[in-house]
Amino acid sequence: MIESEPARQTPVQWAKVIDHTRCIGCHACTTACKSENVVPIGVTRTYVKHVDVGVFPQARRAHQVTRCNQCAHAPCVTACPTTAMFKRPDGIVDFDKSICIGCKACMAACPYDAIFINPEDHSAEKCNFCAHRIDVGLEPACVVVCPTQAILIGDMNDQSSYVAQIINREAVNVRRPEKETLPKLFYKGAHQATLDPLAARRPEAGLFMWSEQQQDAVHVVSGNPTFNNSSAAALLSYDVAHSIPWDWRVSLYTWTKGIASGVYLVAALLVLFGFLKADTALWLWVTPVVSGGFLGITGLLLIWDLEHPSRFYMIFTRPQWKSWLVKGAFIVAGYSLVLAAHFVATLLGSKSVQGWLMIPGIPLSILTAIYTAYLFAQAKARDMWQNPLLPPHLFVQALLLGSAVLLPCAAWFQGTRSLPAFSDATPLAVGASLWVFAVTSLLHLLMVWGEVSLTHPTAHARLAIWEMTRGRYKSEFWIGTLSSILGGALPWLAILGYVSASVGVGGAPLAMVGLMWFEHAYVQAGQSVPLA
Repeated sequence: MIESEPARQTPVQWAKVIDHTRCIGCHACTTACKSENVVPIGVTRTYVKHVDVGVFPQARRAHQVTRCNQCAHAPCVTACPTTAMFKRPDGIVDFDKSICIGCKACMAACPYDAIFINPEDHSAEKCNFCAHRIDVGLEPACVVVCPTQAILIGDMNDQSSYVAQIINREAVNVRRPEKETLPKLFYKGAHQATLDPLAARRPEAGLFMWSEQQQDAVHVVSGNPTFNNSSAAALLSYDVAHSIPWDWRVSLYTWTKGIASGVYLVAALLVLFGFLKADTALWLWVTPVVSGGFLGITGLLLIWDLEHPSRFYMIFTRPQWKSWLVKGAFIVAGYSLVLAAHFVATLLGSKSVQGWLMIPGIPLSILTAIYTAYLFAQAKARDMWQNPLLPPHLFVQALLLGSAVLLPCAAWFQGTRSLPAFSDATPLAVGASLWVFAVTSLLHLLMVWGEVSLTHPTAHARLAIWEMTRGRYKSEFWIGTLSSILGGALPWLAILGYVSASVGVGGAPLAMVGLMWFEHAYVQAGQSVPLA
C-alpha cells in the first residue's frame, strides 16, 4: 500500500537563485523570456548586465541577471491603486493587465526598476516567475533554457529543496536589502559592482557595448555619472536604459494642486481671523472659482498622465486602500465637493453657509496639499523623496501659492490699483496676504537650502540632489530658486518700507513661476538615479 504524504504545515513560497559562478552572460534567458511572454522590442522582463572590473591585464567581466525580485513586502503591490499588481499565496508577485490604469505608481515604487509599460497594450508588466508555467508544473522559460543551470527555482519553505539549501547554507546576496522588501531573488557569487547600480561608472559619451545610450527627457542611463561606489575599477559595459515613470505632467500637477488647496486655505484663514470680511467677492466668488479651476486642471493632468485614462474610474470602484493614490483621489473628491457647495451657496445668495463649510474645507485643503508627500514616500525607489519634512514643505508651498494668487486679487478688489507704502492704512486683506507671502517664501527657501546643503543618508539621494543642482536639471532648479528669491524679497522690502506695497504685490508672479520650475526639477531629479 502507498502511504499518503502528510499535509504541509507551511505554504509554498517560490524563490529563485541565480548562480553567477556559472553564468556565462549568453543572454539566453532574455531571449527565452521575450519568446515565452511575447515581450515587445525595446522593453525586457529580464536581461543580463555586464560590468568590466579591474585594469588590464588584471580584468574580468562580471554579469548580473536583472529582473523582478518577487518581494515578500512588495512596494509595487502597496502602491498600485487597483490591485493590478498583486501577490499570490505562493509568493509570486503577478499582475492583471485588465485592471491596470497605467498610473506608473508601481514603476516609481520598485527599488529594482523591474517594471515597465508595455508599448503595445500600455499596461504595467514585469517578470512574474512564468506563473502560467508554474501552475501547470513547468519551470520558467529562463530556467529551462539556461545552458549552465545558473538559474534555479524552488520552494524556500521546503528545506529539502536545492534552492533552500543554497539560501540557508551558502553565501548569497540580495539587491538593496536596506529597502526591507525581503526579495526572494538570491544571487550567488555576484560581484558587488553589478549588484549596486551606482558602483560602476558610466562609460564616456554613453558608448556601451553594442549600443550608444544618451540621456533624454524620458530615459535614465545606468551607471554612476559622478564617481564610483566601489574601490575596484568598475566600468559598466552593457545595460539598458530605463524609463522615467512620471513626466512634466506630474511636476505641474504638484504646482496646480498647491494653488487649488492654498487659495482656499489662505482665504479661509483670513476670514477666520478677521482679515477678510465674509461678504466680500474675494471670499464668496474668487476663492471657489480659482481653487475649483486649478483643482480641475489638477485632475485633468492626472488623468492625462495615465496610460489608460478611460479606466480612471477604477480608482473609485475597486480601490486598494493602502495606495496613497487612492487616498489622494478621495481627498481631492471630498475637497471638490466643498468647493462646489461653496460656489452653489454663493450663487443662491447665501453668505453664511460658506462659513460652516470651513469645518470640512480647511482640513481637506490641508490634506489636498500634503498627501502627495505620502504618495512620493510610497515610491521606495526614490531616496530623495523619503524626506520627513516633505509634508510641511508642501504645506508651506500651498500657503505660498495661495497667498501669491490672492494678493493681487485682494489689491484689485480693495478698490485701489496703486498701493502706497506698506503701513497701517494698507487694506487688511492685502497686508495679511503680503505677510503670509513673505514668511512662506522665506520658509520655502530655507527648506530648499536645507535639502541641498545637508549630507544625505544614501548615495541615491546624494546623486538625485547632484542631478537637481549640478546635473541635468540644474537650469530649472537655479532659475526657479533665483525667481523665488527675487519674488520673496519684494514683499519683505515692501513690509520694511523700502518699496511700495504695489511692488511687493509684483513679487507674486515671480515666486509662482519660481516654485513651478523648482517643482519640476525636484520631481524629475528624484527619478533620475539608475536603479538596476
